[in-house]
Amino acid sequence: MSAIIIDNQIAHYEVLGRGKPVVFLHGWVGSWRYWIPTMQSLSVAYRTYALDLWGFGDSAKVPSRYNIEQQLDLLDAFLAEMRIGKVALVGHGLGAIIAALYASRHTFITDRYMAVSLPINSGDLNGRLGTESPQALADWLLSSTPGGDTVRSEAVKTNPRAIHNTFDEIIVLDLLALTRRMQTPALLVHSELDPLASSPGDMYDTDMIPSNTHHIVLDNAGHFPMLDQPSKFNRLVTDFLELSSGESPRQLQLKEEWRRRIR
Repeated sequence: MSAIIIDNQIAHYEVLGRGKPVVFLHGWVGSWRYWIPTMQSLSVAYRTYALDLWGFGDSAKVPSRYNIEQQLDLLDAFLAEMRIGKVALVGHGLGAIIAALYASRHTFITDRYMAVSLPINSGDLNGRLGTESPQALADWLLSSTPGGDTVRSEAVKTNPRAIHNTFDEIIVLDLLALTRRMQTPALLVHSELDPLASSPGDMYDTDMIPSNTHHIVLDNAGHFPMLDQPSKFNRLVTDFLELSSGESPRQLQLKEEWRRRIR
């Protein structure tokens, strides 16, 4: 287990591979661990990091840090500690929000970001997130997901307040406006069958987002597309990371492995 001390508290992370740095940020259910298959697929060409946010996994459980600003500070301190000057961020759920907010504030550090299951409109987020336990959420979201036992085993480590506090904050965040004014190249990914963070639908098309942002909806995938369809998901991440710095994700060549619904 790898860990660093940030503000006198343990922040847990894992690292794999060599090359350009990529940081993975988990969602509300689970921890760094469900990123392992994706990290392994990228490890030949990239140095991949997966960080446990405050209140999750093996990072410190300090309730005063269970808000979005503190999670952003954690990411910033982690990048500084790892001496990462330019980074690609891949976030899921809560991690997608952290990635998007961080990219909007640190355009010189964030080369690009991929946001999976980002609740662009507050109404896209299921209210069960604000009331149920981590274990109940895991059972709900992972009922038919291959490899779901890994997430379930990590969910028990989560302090419920780390989920519920951020849910209350998201309701007042204007993530739609944020994504519309984003300067950093961004790939936004939603899953057709995600019961937690639904896709914004046809209203969120290429006419409403910057030219450096691309939106994809993956067919037949739930809240954990990296587990539901690992080959498709990992190919998509690889294609995104292989773009030249500053290049719009709209330049991605559509591939049958992940195409079908694209905006």
